[in-house]
Amino acid sequence: MNDAAALSHVLERGPLTRGELRDLTGLSKPTISEALRRLTEAKLVTVVGYVSAGPGPNAEVYAVNPDAAYSVALSVRDRGDADAPTVHAAVTDLAGALRGRLELTVDFTRTDPVSAVVDTVEDVCKEARVARDPVAQVQIAVAGSYDAKVDVLHHVEVPGWGRPGLIEDLRRRLGVPVGVDNDVNLAAVAERAHGAGRDAESFALLWLGEAGLGLAIDLGGTLLRGARGGAGEIGYMPMMRPGAGDGRGLTGRVDFQDLVGGGAVLDLAAQYGIHESTAAGTMAAAVARAEDRDEGARSFVTALAGRIAIGLSAVVAVLDPPLVVIGGEVGQAGGPVLSSAVATALAEAAPLETTIATSTIHDDAALLGAQEAGRATVREGILAALRRPGP
Repeated sequence: MNDAAALSHVLERGPLTRGELRDLTGLSKPTISEALRRLTEAKLVTVVGYVSAGPGPNAEVYAVNPDAAYSVALSVRDRGDADAPTVHAAVTDLAGALRGRLELTVDFTRTDPVSAVVDTVEDVCKEARVARDPVAQVQIAVAGSYDAKVDVLHHVEVPGWGRPGLIEDLRRRLGVPVGVDNDVNLAAVAERAHGAGRDAESFALLWLGEAGLGLAIDLGGTLLRGARGGAGEIGYMPMMRPGAGDGRGLTGRVDFQDLVGGGAVLDLAAQYGIHESTAAGTMAAAVARAEDRDEGARSFVTALAGRIAIGLSAVVAVLDPPLVVIGGEVGQAGGPVLSSAVATALAEAAPLETTIATSTIHDDAALLGAQEAGRATVREGILAALRRPGP
C-alpha cells in the first residue's frame, strides 16, 4: 500500500523528492525511504536528478521509469470510400510519452484481423525502438459497439471484426490484456483529457465523420456505454426527412444518418450550388466552404445545421448536457461557423439551452483516446498489483 501510494503520486505529478512524497503521503521518513527502495529495485521509479535541500546532501529526485511498461493503441478506421481501411498505431510509455507511431492500409477482406493486429503491434514497437515484452496493454478503437457481456463487436462494417471469438483470439495471440471500445467513445476520452471537454462537468460528443455518425456521452468523466455497448449509435435514430412527409407519418424509414451522413451532405450541398466529387474527404471539403463569403455556402451550412439540430434536440431533451462538442472530419471542417449555426438552430428546436463547441482535437482523436485509455489501464494494473498482499 505504501509503495502504491508513493508511485501514484509520481505517476500523476511527475518527478518528486523523498521529502515531497513524505508530505503528500503522510508516511514517515523511514517508511517512504523503504517504499522508494522497493520501487527502485522493481525498476518502476528511477533517480533523475538532485536538488538542494539545505544543509547536508542534495535530495534525490524520483521519476517513473518510462520503460517499465508500454501500451499500444490502435485506431481502425473505415475511411468511407472504396479504399481499404487504415490502421493507426502508437506506443506510449509509462510516463505518458509517445514513443512511436505508424499508419498502415489493411485489406481486411483478405487479411485476418488477428494477424493484422499482431503484425501491427510488432511493427509499431520496432518503429518506436522499444522491446515487445514490456507491452502490458493493447487498446483498440473501432467503429462499432463493443458488448462486454459477450465480448463481441456489433454494428461494425470493417470485414472480419464482428465475428465471435475475435477479441479472445487477440488476447491469446498477443499474450496481454486487450481493450476494445467504440472509436467515438475513445475520441471523447481524448476530448476530456486534451480538448473542448477538459473543463466541462459533462458533455456529449457528436461525431460527424466521413464514414458515419456517432455520439459519446461523458457523465462527469465516465462514459455511458449502455447495456450492450450501443449507447451513442445516433445514426440509427429514426426521424423524418424535411419535406418527406405530410406531418402524419413517415414515407418509409428515415434515420439520422440519412439526413447528415454519407451522400446526404453532398446532395444538400449540391442544392446550394456546391458541387464536390464523391472522392474521400469531399463532405468535409463541402462543409469547409462555409468559411467562404459565398452566400450559397453559408445557406448550405445553415440548412445542414438545421438537420443536425433535429437529432441533437432529442439528445439535449433526454440528457440535458451542459456542452455538446461537434467533432469528426465533417464537424471540424465547419468550425465555428457550423457550431454557431447549430447553436442557433438548436435554440429553436430544443427547450433546453446547451453550449455548442467545435472539437479542438486535430489529430486522430480515437487513437489519442486509445492512448489515454491504454496508459490508464497499465497504471491501474501496476498499482493494483502493488496493493495486493504478498505471500
